Amino acid sequence: FAEFREAFSAIDQDGDGVIRSKELGKLMRAMGENPTEQEVEEIVVQLDLDGDGTIDFPEFLNVMVKRLFASEDQNEWLRSAFRAFDMDGSGYISLPELEHVMTEMCDNITDDEIKEMFDLFDVNKDGRLSFQ
Repeated sequence: FAEFREAFSAIDQDGDGVIRSKELGKLMRAMGENPTEQEVEEIVVQLDLDGDGTIDFPEFLNVMVKRLFASEDQNEWLRSAFRAFDMDGSGYISLPELEHVMTEMCDNITDDEIKEMFDLFDVNKDGRLSFQ
């Protein structure tokens, strides 16, 4: 997660904790792309899960994790990681389980970021994360 936070911070040039379309556009241009402002805005809208017009770290992490684990080979690794997070073997990850593992793995992560991440992945809002 440190690499993801580092990448996020590099894009978040003003250090306000969110990536705005202007910052994303600068990054894309630096990478040789030439998007219009509208195209950049559309990308932000797609990644902005809470609808606030910006990309925060949990939203950024969501995209990175999905891209990282898109292949079948990686799917089995992800399943193993899920089982490691599921400390009581219930088949679900609770917020306390996620908090425990994330604070062990990431020195700089806050409780609010963990809660936001949990809420982001708790698609059906039942208070627990399932593998699907």
